[in-house]
Amino acid sequence: MTIAYWCVLASCLLPLLAVGYAKFLSSDSDPKNYDNNNPRDYLAKLKGDGQRALWAEKNTLEAMPLFFAAVIIAHNTGADQATLDALAISFIGFRLLYIYLYISDKATLRSLSWFAGLACCVAMFIISA
Repeated sequence: MTIAYWCVLASCLLPLLAVGYAKFLSSDSDPKNYDNNNPRDYLAKLKGDGQRALWAEKNTLEAMPLFFAAVIIAHNTGADQATLDALAISFIGFRLLYIYLYISDKATLRSLSWFAGLACCVAMFIISA
């Protein structure tokens, strides 16, 4: 399996980091009162960094289909593997940074990180041409 494919798996785990932070580590989370029978009710009450972590989770889920498509198409068209792997690793790095910046409430840097991740996906399509 290529590094880019391993990055697809890594991208599937990124939302778990964000929601895990929201549930158990955010400033207003209370793990003792977490209700696994009604997790959405518990999460809906979060504010501040917990709420931003949930928003980061949702945005990360939204970014996954484009990344998946870009990796698969690049593989299927025989794009240069080293370049593809570098772009996939960069995408994961930018998404990790994005989650951190979102939780930390650094909106401008967060947006730049989001754009950089998008640029990685676009570049994967370009190297597939």
